[in-house]
Amino acid sequence: MSIIEVKNLTKKFGDFIAVKDVSFSVEKGQIFAFLGPNGAGKSTTIKMLTTLLTPTSGELSIDDHDVMKEARDVRHSFGIVFQDPSLDDELTAYENMEIHAVLYGVKKEVRRERIQQLLEFVELWDRKKSLVKEFSGGMKRRLEIARGLLHHPKVLFLDEPTLGLDPQTRNHMWEYLRKLNESEGITVFFTTHYMEEAERIADKIAVIDHGSIVASGGLEDLKKATSTSSLEEAFLKLTGRNIRDEDVSKTDAMRMRHQAWTKK
Repeated sequence: MSIIEVKNLTKKFGDFIAVKDVSFSVEKGQIFAFLGPNGAGKSTTIKMLTTLLTPTSGELSIDDHDVMKEARDVRHSFGIVFQDPSLDDELTAYENMEIHAVLYGVKKEVRRERIQQLLEFVELWDRKKSLVKEFSGGMKRRLEIARGLLHHPKVLFLDEPTLGLDPQTRNHMWEYLRKLNESEGITVFFTTHYMEEAERIADKIAVIDHGSIVASGGLEDLKKATSTSSLEEAFLKLTGRNIRDEDVSKTDAMRMRHQAWTKK
């Protein structure tokens, strides 16, 4: 049964099409990877799914709620870890969690127990009184994951969650998320340009390039469809380029254009 449904989704910024006629679905309890190079449309799509951007056209639903018409209900059905840090560095780990709990209406009588449970899960309970500005990048990511789970969401969105983290910290973070997916059945939707993450973690992968989905399915499905033996080979065959060798100047130009329009 699908918990996320996307049909003919398009987002334009002036004459620039960031996302073009994208359609896909995510099953309940699935770990879904949105794989593509920087500038491919991954973050724009996740921002539309999480009500931060309004689509130019198309349909979006999460947990049977229309994203555009039932934004409040939709926001309570998901948690999110942004690509850029969103914690308050001048507050403690516990204070960051408590503010989020209040904003999402977590009842006072269960708030402390839930915060403790999640901070213990990400191994930060012993640092609950520490200021976030004292934390490493990996610790901040773990705290953001814990915060995103406070209100018992059905879907956890992660936008490039391991960007800038060292390999060991990345592995630990995915161990937490896999454990969470298995124990609570939470659906995980993450964007990435790290090939090995999608290959190792995801149940289903959608490859996006230049704003369009060029293929989707399980790892074996993608390899079979492209007659290749690895996700990297499949990606190269589908897009005509290696994800590590993207045109940086073009990506930067697209990002600058996108930022200029979002500020208007």
